[in-house]
Amino acid sequence: MPFPAPPRIPPGPRRRSLLATAAGAVLLAGCSDAPEGSGGHTAGSPSLGERTRARAALDSRGLVEQYDAVLAARPALTARLAPLRAEVVRHVEAFGGRTAHGAPASASPSGSASASASPSASVSPSAPGVPVPGDDKAALAYLAGAEKELADRRTAALDGLDGELARLLASVAAAGAVHAYLLTEAAR
Repeated sequence: MPFPAPPRIPPGPRRRSLLATAAGAVLLAGCSDAPEGSGGHTAGSPSLGERTRARAALDSRGLVEQYDAVLAARPALTARLAPLRAEVVRHVEAFGGRTAHGAPASASPSGSASASASPSASVSPSAPGVPVPGDDKAALAYLAGAEKELADRRTAALDGLDGELARLLASVAAAGAVHAYLLTEAAR
């Protein structure tokens, strides 16, 4: 039984090579000399990455101040909270932040720290009218809620980010979720 002759192949490029070339052109068109995460910003406005990094540093600094407020009001929790606070201080530093007084973020907690300009810093030792919960369990639950809320916001902020900042923000959000879990378990 003879096999039929193969169909005649027209001269010129094949459909697959045209599709591959078109896909390559689209990928190359997306490349630019702009730095990663720049979002096409102009010289006078910060990029999405810069804004996200600054916001994350402020949020972490506010969280450090919340830890400081709880530690000032509930010194019996120092052994339990000091390691978590130290991690949050490292998060401030990772985002390029500094403490409220302009000192490096690793400065030790003090009962006289002033309130941050950050909206997320809802508690500080010197903020009148913003009480720290009165017992240890409530204080731990308060910090767990603050950690969880911030971790959720950071996870939501990942949309639109790429590269190193996205990995850093995701890592810090995961650490915050772990902190929230540990604080919740400690409050039981």
